[in-house]
Amino acid sequence: MKKTFMGIRLRRLREERGMTQLALAHTLGLSPSYLNQLEQNQRPLTVSVLLKINAAFGVDVQMFSEDEEARLIAGLREALADVSAADPVSLAEIRELASNMPAVGRSLIGLHRRYRDAIERLETMAARLGDDRGSAPGVQPMHYEEVRNFFIARHNHIAELDEQAERLFVECRIEVGNAAEGLERRLAQRHDVKVIYADGDAGLPKTDVQRQYDPKSRVLRLSPHLEPGQHAFQMATQLAFLEMGAVLQKLTQGDNELSGDHARALARIGLANYFAGALLLPYRQFLDTAESMRYDIERLGHHFGVGFETVCHRLSTLQRAEARGVPFFFIRVDRAGNISKRQSATHFHFSKMGGTCPLWNVYEAFAQPGRILTQLARMPDGRAYLWIARAVSQGHGGYGAPSKTFAIGLGCDIHQAERLVYSKGLDLKDPEVPTPIGMGCKVCEREACPQRAFPFIGGALDVNENQSRFAPYPVASQPLRPS
Repeated sequence: MKKTFMGIRLRRLREERGMTQLALAHTLGLSPSYLNQLEQNQRPLTVSVLLKINAAFGVDVQMFSEDEEARLIAGLREALADVSAADPVSLAEIRELASNMPAVGRSLIGLHRRYRDAIERLETMAARLGDDRGSAPGVQPMHYEEVRNFFIARHNHIAELDEQAERLFVECRIEVGNAAEGLERRLAQRHDVKVIYADGDAGLPKTDVQRQYDPKSRVLRLSPHLEPGQHAFQMATQLAFLEMGAVLQKLTQGDNELSGDHARALARIGLANYFAGALLLPYRQFLDTAESMRYDIERLGHHFGVGFETVCHRLSTLQRAEARGVPFFFIRVDRAGNISKRQSATHFHFSKMGGTCPLWNVYEAFAQPGRILTQLARMPDGRAYLWIARAVSQGHGGYGAPSKTFAIGLGCDIHQAERLVYSKGLDLKDPEVPTPIGMGCKVCEREACPQRAFPFIGGALDVNENQSRFAPYPVASQPLRPS
């Protein structure tokens, strides 16, 4: 373990609990002088001390981890580059803030998030009105952003739902790879719910509705166009609302980041979907199988009877303290670069400014449907990752109807790459192999990038009339007219 100096965080933990140094030292079984040295950053925190803190207070040791600090640094770099472009803050100062005053850092990121949400909201409204009005801070984030932040704050792992799902998997006698039969039996026997596979002519609305439950007639209608694994997922989601309602309510009611009833309702849907994935892919069994198959996504999908996206999403949640899987980050984008899903179990930071990087292989996946692409990529901070990407499509509207196509990306730190079958044939040691990518042009400082679309907002634009390198953006927005 690298030497980790977290004195201020340890002191804050003590002060939050109203304890003196002597009392905390006694609780942890340490000498007062040693604890004082820890708090003064004269000695690093060791694994044994972290375990004592966890045992004594039940706090997540993630608050003392370098991954958490890396996530905080990335968020601060984006926030400060946006609001202090004229007087940029150095990386050294940002590291100092993230290391010694993480609570202040998180508050700054929260303020910046609200600032950006307000601007994006007003810009969207201005576009609809056809004008170019300015924007102002102080606007609450949209509800779906609140829910996304709700999951990010928990590192995309909800322990309570995982435990309940494992219990129910055994109780329902669900068969791996054929979960629909056990779930339909549970719905009928325990809740007197009848499952009907119906299209628009038979009662399900002629829209993209996949599941519709009528509590009066106790009928659950599912689209017949879904795959068997998708039918099982929808039944498991309904089961979550019927049997886990109290748990879903408890998880959302006490969260201060969810501003109102609508945000909490969206969060309950997200949690119900999480429970459905955990029920079809029970934690311990899924983790053991994933390890034995070296995280081969297609093999896991065939084994458990679910699709590529479901497996990827579940892999990003395996962060149980005593049984962790590879820390993955999961993303789903469309051809236009819109991010409709993003989940991270680790330090990787998704930018909300200026889109994502076009050099990322997740966009190449659209040109090679059905094929899994791999890429070693390096971020501007020097961290390297292994990325897996594949395009997935859904469409049952008949001839001429548009289908839904997304690219799914799953990534992990390069130090974890050897655990994955996708590392075969890749040179994980050569620092020149990874493709240099960024979080988005507006927050990426790679000046020589051939795909740059916007200037880096944290630096000055190099303008030279006598030299032409590349034109990342137009100088004039109006067509030229003869004088």
